[in-house]
Amino acid sequence: MKTKKIVTTAMLIAVAAVLSIFQPFQLPFGGGITIASMMPIIIIAYCYGTKWGLYSAFIFSLVQLLMGMKTVTAFFMPGDEQMAFGKAICVCLLDYIVAYTVLGFGGIFKNKLKQGRHGVAICLGTIVALLLRYITHVVSGAIFFGAWADWFFGQEGFYLGAKILETFSGGGLACIYSIIYNGTYMIPEIIITAVITPIVYKALVSAQLVDQNM
Repeated sequence: MKTKKIVTTAMLIAVAAVLSIFQPFQLPFGGGITIASMMPIIIIAYCYGTKWGLYSAFIFSLVQLLMGMKTVTAFFMPGDEQMAFGKAICVCLLDYIVAYTVLGFGGIFKNKLKQGRHGVAICLGTIVALLLRYITHVVSGAIFFGAWADWFFGQEGFYLGAKILETFSGGGLACIYSIIYNGTYMIPEIIITAVITPIVYKALVSAQLVDQNM
């Protein structure tokens, strides 16, 4: 049983990594909408519990860090995107390690609802886990990338951009910028994943590839 658990987890992490490569929509400073790439990690957490889910999500965060090495190295190498070493480390910790590890909370509603409501439970867990990732990116963006807010809202054709610049400044403007920027891809990602995950989970249970009673 333990061998099956490890093999299934490894396969789902691999699937998540592959799905994360395909991003039909990408933003210029990082982030994009994927084909429910976080769904396999949520399923791991739901099937095997939060502790195992957090371990698995942490491994997935390291995979994402390696896959994003081109972006990560830009934080450290000389150039326009170079950051102070400590700042670059904090960005990596928040935007990769913490942001993806919190996906391990995707199974927190298992056995918390009426018997047989697995679809609802995994859907709610998906929303909570992805909201935690969204919040992590918002915090990171507000702290480390808030300097881009003036440019972002000053773009020609940006609806209400001028009004936002008139109303907010400093830390408030940085927070609004981060909420909007990260919400551009995270909100659609939350919706897509919350819809797809219960469907895929049910299919995996029906095919006896995972056991909902574990």
